[in-house]
Amino acid sequence: MSDNKLSLEKRTVSGKKVAKLRADGFIPSVVYGDGNEPVLAQSAYNDTEKVLRAAGYHSTIDITVDKKPYMVIVKDIAVDPVSRKIVNVELQAVSADKPVEATTPIVIVGYETSEANKLHYVYTQALEEIDVKAKPADLPKEITVDASKLADIDDKLTVADLELPAGVELADKELSGDQVVASLYDPAVVAAQREAEEAAAKEAAAAGETTEAADVPSDNGSKPEEAAEGGEEAKSEEKSE
Repeated sequence: MSDNKLSLEKRTVSGKKVAKLRADGFIPSVVYGDGNEPVLAQSAYNDTEKVLRAAGYHSTIDITVDKKPYMVIVKDIAVDPVSRKIVNVELQAVSADKPVEATTPIVIVGYETSEANKLHYVYTQALEEIDVKAKPADLPKEITVDASKLADIDDKLTVADLELPAGVELADKELSGDQVVASLYDPAVVAAQREAEEAAAKEAAAAGETTEAADVPSDNGSKPEEAAEGGEEAKSEEKSE
């Protein structure tokens, strides 16, 4: 039994006609995996959004479609790129006793007590979610990884450090345990490098301006040094005459 519950109605419209459905405050959805044809459904926007926010892609939802019960997980949520409103939902029916795959967020814990934090290092999280496999009741809301032992700048958190709850396994068996979840950097070093790069860029720009100034032609179309040489030659000719 899930804490997330949603009531839906069967949908009779599809294609371009769902635009009016959305305008009337409903979200169109499709329920897959009941052993029959996919079920077209609809539900009130506000109720649906609230349940989807709570369940995400990792928790089960108990739904009814015209009073027929299903246990589902979210397969896909389509969002309008401009309004950011939900425009369509795909749900996957699951069985309580059969393992399913779900995407679960990775949460880093314990960093506040680490030596790395005391040295004012900062971590960058490279992997923020991961696919896991478990029975619906065992699907975790999050996977944690302990960062309390991070100390040196070269220390990392990897997939092998993830704390998987009982009954949960990684869905991708070929995923390397060495894959980096989070790594450290020193913001003071990064700031110093940035300042050095900016100073070098300014010096290069100043050098370029000096070179351009030296290459500017004189009024007669020649470079300053060429004009000077021309003047000396003219004086020599006058003396010889």
